[in-house]
Amino acid sequence: MAMRGGHGPGGPMGMMTQEVSKPRHAGATLGRLLVYFRPFLAVLALVVVLMIGATYTQVRTPELTGQGIDCFVTPAMAARMAEQGGAGASQLAQLMGGSTAATAPRADGASQSTCWYATLPATATTEDYIAGLGRLVLLVLALYAAGAIMNGLMFYLMSWASQHVLRRLRSEVFRHLHRLSLGYYAEQEAGAVMSRITNDVETIQQAVSFALVQVLSSTLLLVWIAVKMLSLNLVYGLISMAVAPLMLLATLYISNQARKAFRVTRVEIARVNASLEESFAGVREVQAFGREDANVAAFRGSNAANRDANIRAVSFSAALHPILEALGYVAVALVTIVGGIALLRGQSLFGATVSLGLIITFIAYVQRFNQPISQIAMMWTNMQSAVAGAERIFEILDTKPEVTDRPGAVEMPPIQGRVEFESVCAGYVPGEMVLKDVSFTAEPGQTVAIVGQTGAGKTTIANLIPRFYDVAEGAIRIDGLSVADVQAATLRRQIGMVLQDTFLFSDTVLNNIRFGRPEATDDEVKAAAQLAHADDFVQRMPKGYDTTLGEHGAGLSQGQRQLIAIARAALADPRILILDEATSSVDTRTERLIQAALVKLLKGRTSFVIAHRLSTIRSADQVLVIEGGRIVERGTHASLLEKKGVYYGLYQRQFRKDENGGVTTAA
Repeated sequence: MAMRGGHGPGGPMGMMTQEVSKPRHAGATLGRLLVYFRPFLAVLALVVVLMIGATYTQVRTPELTGQGIDCFVTPAMAARMAEQGGAGASQLAQLMGGSTAATAPRADGASQSTCWYATLPATATTEDYIAGLGRLVLLVLALYAAGAIMNGLMFYLMSWASQHVLRRLRSEVFRHLHRLSLGYYAEQEAGAVMSRITNDVETIQQAVSFALVQVLSSTLLLVWIAVKMLSLNLVYGLISMAVAPLMLLATLYISNQARKAFRVTRVEIARVNASLEESFAGVREVQAFGREDANVAAFRGSNAANRDANIRAVSFSAALHPILEALGYVAVALVTIVGGIALLRGQSLFGATVSLGLIITFIAYVQRFNQPISQIAMMWTNMQSAVAGAERIFEILDTKPEVTDRPGAVEMPPIQGRVEFESVCAGYVPGEMVLKDVSFTAEPGQTVAIVGQTGAGKTTIANLIPRFYDVAEGAIRIDGLSVADVQAATLRRQIGMVLQDTFLFSDTVLNNIRFGRPEATDDEVKAAAQLAHADDFVQRMPKGYDTTLGEHGAGLSQGQRQLIAIARAALADPRILILDEATSSVDTRTERLIQAALVKLLKGRTSFVIAHRLSTIRSADQVLVIEGGRIVERGTHASLLEKKGVYYGLYQRQFRKDENGGVTTAA
């Protein structure tokens, strides 16, 4: 008679393969999570009804099985012996704890067993008992079928409700992440943020869809069976539950050891992955210095450590099921031995008569009683992980954007292009200013070049114009309006950016160019590509503009990605354009194409150009030289060279001009 421990989602092997994180504020988090289930209260109420019904079938069937023994099998055997003239009919009935009729009186004057229907008369034949037993078997089968249907429907409805809740939760997190300022992403790793939406939500899903229902139904079953056994026979019930504390202690101890072991496996597999990534990334150096054998030996060591850690973790997980099963057999043995001795000796058990049907009932109850103990212990750890995951999700939702629209912020009207910086101080860390008292004015249509050493504050100026960050002191005005007083979205829609590290989406070339202006026609997209000198290489692609690009534009050169980015900016037709080192990572030929595209793109727009190459600076209307977060020089390229100041020194160190070809390159 095997005890059911399970190896599926509810079994020990399935519940301990992940490290459990404990929540800090479980009550508040659960309350907040339950708010998302309010639209599905009717579904949850039906789940509770189904849970009660399914639990009833599990509690009722063992009792009916015992009644079948006492009300039909024992009387039928006695009746059969009586029909054959056997003298042992009464002795058989006495041994079995029953009688030749289902309603024979006991010594204490009570009915021996309450049957599920009107009792048979004393003159009932063997065929009558067989017919009654058949009807009882049909009832038990019907209860099993009803329980299975209610269980299936219960888990389906809970999964249906939880999927709708998690869909809303994912959408809220995704929407909120798009509202957060760039400062948040500068502090958080992309992988960690993605893990919140994927792994943490998946943990919540598993717990809400399965573990929560299983814990509640198992608890209900546990309490119901305990009450039922104690009501049938108090002492016999206590004996039947004697092993339960040992099962709970074994489950808690082994689960705790397994979680510790699996925590070690995660450390070891991280080392294996790090070793793989480092070896592959540095394969050129490995081969150049002949370090292949050393790398293989190092990997073999980390791989062996990972193997040993996994074996230890799996050993703990694998040990739980047989231990629980063995303890379950001990509980069955106790019920059988204690009840069997009392039955065979014809003695009462602590003042209560014992029948064969009662023993069978208690054996079935013990089997059902032991299973929920292990399920609750194991699934409770999953519930803890789910609540901890929900805490991390709500941490994101509670994170306030650093840059928000002020109350009463107005829509930014069509930009003419006058940009003013007035005594601007700004930084990323409170008290540490990157820009210090920066003031300048860019008139509509002007091109402003910003140069300086790395870390001087050039990119910070570019980030402040579209208000990705707020200034600490001073003000930035566009056409006389402070950028802090207008709606950020309406401001940014009129500003275009072409960055050094161009980001392209895993989509068609057509949609990548159309990203900033979704309503643009195909002809307008192609015209923008022609302006950016991207049309030629796009037409040579397998499907032309309908070619789907790889992740981050994989398959394209850096220059081609830049040209597509320029086409995207041209199609958006911004009044203010920001170019952040757009030509620093391309070859000379591609630079000429980009420069030709930029000449067309910059025409009539207020532009800010951050560059290390002189070719993008020479034609600027004004050049701002940044040093230590301050503007130390300003003027045209020619006038600054004549000064022979900071810009002249920067030019001498960083740029060299090919007099013959007119090519500017980094020195």
